Amino acid sequence: MTKDQMSPDRRSALRVTAYLGAAATVGLLYTEALTPPGGAPRPGRGAAGAAGAAGAPAGDVAGAPGPLSASGRVLRASTYRLYPMAAYPPRRRALPPVRSRPFVRLPESGGRTMVLTFDDGPDPQYTPDVLRTLRRYGTRAMFFVCGEMVDAHPDLLREIADDGHVIGNHSWSHPLIPRLAPSAIRGELGRTSEVIEEVSGAAPLWYRAPFGAWNRHSFEIAAQLGMEPLAWTVDTLDWTEPGTGTIVSRVLDGAGPGVVVLSHDAGGDRSQSVAALRNYLPRLLDHGYHLTVPRR
Repeated sequence: MTKDQMSPDRRSALRVTAYLGAAATVGLLYTEALTPPGGAPRPGRGAAGAAGAAGAPAGDVAGAPGPLSASGRVLRASTYRLYPMAAYPPRRRALPPVRSRPFVRLPESGGRTMVLTFDDGPDPQYTPDVLRTLRRYGTRAMFFVCGEMVDAHPDLLREIADDGHVIGNHSWSHPLIPRLAPSAIRGELGRTSEVIEEVSGAAPLWYRAPFGAWNRHSFEIAAQLGMEPLAWTVDTLDWTEPGTGTIVSRVLDGAGPGVVVLSHDAGGDRSQSVAALRNYLPRLLDHGYHLTVPRR
């Protein structure tokens, strides 16, 4: 384990503390982020009730050298592809607009389509089992990865990419984003985008805030990095280890066109998450759902 990583035990110990801080710091933002225009917040699915594996809020990394990448060079994220920049050629696609809230459903979904998403990996104990199950049923998903995990397990990220899954940015160290200075947010997101591109060959186009804690700076910086924000519709709360049957029920009860399901493949004991996927995935397919990924 490198000095930049936090052990699963420490992440678990900090989870409750981080959530209490998140509730006080960004409660209003959660409501705005998951409230559809002109509508009321979706009951029981607010971002404050959702989780990634907890990490201690990171300090301001501006001016500090980044960690070593998988190839051994220093990642300098503060200047990573923040557009417009003369040092980089123009992109062939337009940058996304700066959002004021994340998507909570599959954009432009049609028919009985759903998206399965997995946060906090890649993890050598659980991610391979998730990939094997998805491969068995010919299904693609989204993996919102942490930069420190990618740097520690680059071969797993390559396997995710080779299987055709979409890789999203989940920050470097899983901090509470609203507690960070803009320069630190830029470091968390930029470092992660750089290591993802270095390992997989493509920069991420989607971003998910740890704990679902978004703020204005994160929307702005993510857009500058070419990423759209994606939250979720159904939170399995699998990080609480509620039992395989409970996770399965939450997915099946929440299934519907355009639904985005939040699960985890790292950050703690994810054996229930893996077992639940083996159960609910074939049942979703039997019910006529098409498990897909966003197109941009």
